[in-house]
Amino acid sequence: MYQIGQYIVYGSTGVCRVEGLVEKPPLGLYYVLKPLYESGTIYTPAEHPKVFMRPVISREDAEALIDQIPGIVAQPNRTKNLQELREHYRTATCSHNCADLIRLTMSIYAKKKEQMGRRFGQVDERFMKQAESSLFGEFAVALGIPKEEVHAYISRRVECLRAVQV
Repeated sequence: MYQIGQYIVYGSTGVCRVEGLVEKPPLGLYYVLKPLYESGTIYTPAEHPKVFMRPVISREDAEALIDQIPGIVAQPNRTKNLQELREHYRTATCSHNCADLIRLTMSIYAKKKEQMGRRFGQVDERFMKQAESSLFGEFAVALGIPKEEVHAYISRRVECLRAVQV
C-alpha cells in the first residue's frame, strides 16, 4: 500500500501524489491521486489496479541512471513501417522504466540529428516528447528540482562526468 503524501508513477499520467484513501462500497478501497503535471484528481483501486503504479525512484537511483548516460550508445530505429515504429516506441514507454526511457529519448534524438535539414517524423516527435515528459517528471521529484530544470541538470552532470573521464 502506498502512503498518503507518497509520490508514485501512475500509468501514462506520470508522477502523482497520493492524497488519500477512500472507501467506495461495494467497490473497495481507492487511492485519491493528484497528478503533479496535469490538472484533476484520479480515483483508482488500491487493490488490483488496472493501471500501472510504482513508487518514484530515489535520488540515488536517478543520479546513477544519469551517470550511465555517457556509456549509452544510441541506436536510431530506422524502420519505414510506422506501425512497427509505434510499437517499438510504445513498448519502451509502457515499461515505465527510466533506463528504457533514457535509451528511447537518446535513440530518437540520434535519429533527429541524422535527419538534419529534413522533416522529422510526427511519430518520433510525439514519443520523444512523451518519454522526456515522463522521465523528466520523475527525475524532478527524485532530485527535488523543478521539471523545467531537469534537462540542464542532466547536461551539467554528464559534462562533468565526461570532463573527469578525459
